[in-house]
Amino acid sequence: MTHTVGEVARLARVTVRTLHHYDEIGLLSPGGRTPAGYRRYDDADLERLQQILFYRELGFPLEEIATILDDPGADPAAHLRRQHELLTVRMKRLAEMVTAIEFAMEAKKMNVRLTPEERFEVFGDVDPDAHAEEAERRWGGTEAYRESTRRTTGYAKADWLRIRAEVEDWGRRIVAVLDSGAPADGAEAMELAEEHRAHISRWYYECGYEIHTGLADLYLADPRFTAHYEQIRPGLTAYLSEAIHANAITRA
Repeated sequence: MTHTVGEVARLARVTVRTLHHYDEIGLLSPGGRTPAGYRRYDDADLERLQQILFYRELGFPLEEIATILDDPGADPAAHLRRQHELLTVRMKRLAEMVTAIEFAMEAKKMNVRLTPEERFEVFGDVDPDAHAEEAERRWGGTEAYRESTRRTTGYAKADWLRIRAEVEDWGRRIVAVLDSGAPADGAEAMELAEEHRAHISRWYYECGYEIHTGLADLYLADPRFTAHYEQIRPGLTAYLSEAIHANAITRA
């Protein structure tokens, strides 16, 4: 049984653009094509794609993934054991890091310059101290946490209001793009994904593409993050996550 590129994209939760890119660089070329030239993927192609996604999740560059998978002496069972071990460790570390960094944005130390009245004006009924202890306990010694704390400790009310205005404006624009039916791997969505990454880098800590795609995965995996984006617009979490991954592939 073979599958179209669209069917494979849905099964693997990747974009069609990603599959085209993998084909172009020789990482995953479909086992067949229709008389009209359309890609058709067989079971062996799907198995290779699964391996690619495992290693990509672990942060391996695509060139290195190709080298690993094309090794004629490779043992498939050994691949799986190695991936399981590495992925388990990485998932735990990444989940803790992203949770801490996200919550560090609202940590207590960052808001010491705001009066109670100003804090309410900036954050409304959201308690910015709710997860401060969790963030500091887990990642208080990391460079990202220190950089975020260093920057935001000096922010005044005007800075926080500007941050909130930027976030709200970005939210309106990405909802408009989503509602227009534009694909998540299209130019408009990817531009807003890049703006999302730049906002984090500008106000909190340097957010490279690896960190950004890690955030995208956690938005889907952690219900606290999912709820934030679903409140803006149902379906936005998955849309943004896909746009972030597509943007990282295109720009990085």
